[in-house]
Amino acid sequence: MSDHINELFDKDGNLIGALLSAQAWTQVRHSVLVALGIPDQAKPVERPEPLTDWETLKQYWDFAYPVDTDVHCELCGNTTDDWQADDPRKFRLTAANLAGLVSFQCAGCRAKVVKKHFKDRIKTECTPFTEAKDRSKEGHY
Repeated sequence: MSDHINELFDKDGNLIGALLSAQAWTQVRHSVLVALGIPDQAKPVERPEPLTDWETLKQYWDFAYPVDTDVHCELCGNTTDDWQADDPRKFRLTAANLAGLVSFQCAGCRAKVVKKHFKDRIKTECTPFTEAKDRSKEGHY
């Protein structure tokens, strides 16, 4: 039919579906969901904070400095001395690993704050939140 649409038929020649390319799907996705009455899940389900990963990192902490709990967002100025003690939380833990990489999401502007723990220093990076993701760049398996 085209490079973007492949119709799928059963053994008797009956149409059973269609396979769309990523480019075609990103163009028609919203219209198809509306036509079929399927709600578009605009807000992904929020995963729980990986606090066990954080506790594991603290348990095996071997850096030359004490465990740091301060977090600062360079974009909106949100800051805390102890992210775990805040109620409500100013920063939400999104990842932590034994290598010393710890990620947070700022509650103020949803920016990603990454703390990279090296043996002698901490490097902090702040990346702005992007509302619209380019779905055509998602991995396909």
